[in-house]
Amino acid sequence: MPHLNEIKKKVLTEGIVGQYVHGENMTAGWVTIAKGSTLGVHQHPHEQITVMLSGKMVMQIGDKSVLLETGMIQVIPSNVPHGAIAHEDCQLIDVFNPIREDYRG
Repeated sequence: MPHLNEIKKKVLTEGIVGQYVHGENMTAGWVTIAKGSTLGVHQHPHEQITVMLSGKMVMQIGDKSVLLETGMIQVIPSNVPHGAIAHEDCQLIDVFNPIREDYRG
């Protein structure tokens, strides 16, 4: 298994960078988000679990606004619209099932 420093960075949008590894049935990513960065509302068929390692951000998940802070974990069901804005610099882990083929390479 590679070290985090060896995993290629993928810019998701300005200020949001992920580094992803893929198993047989899931994708896991180390994600850094700069304060003030926004991830627009989107949806995908993958179930997603976000683990906040540090920072603070507000996620819009369906019709709910959720404040995520260090140590919190959020499950985002498949096909539910969601987006986020970082109120502080954030580091988090995202896990997706099934594999995010669009995050390969």
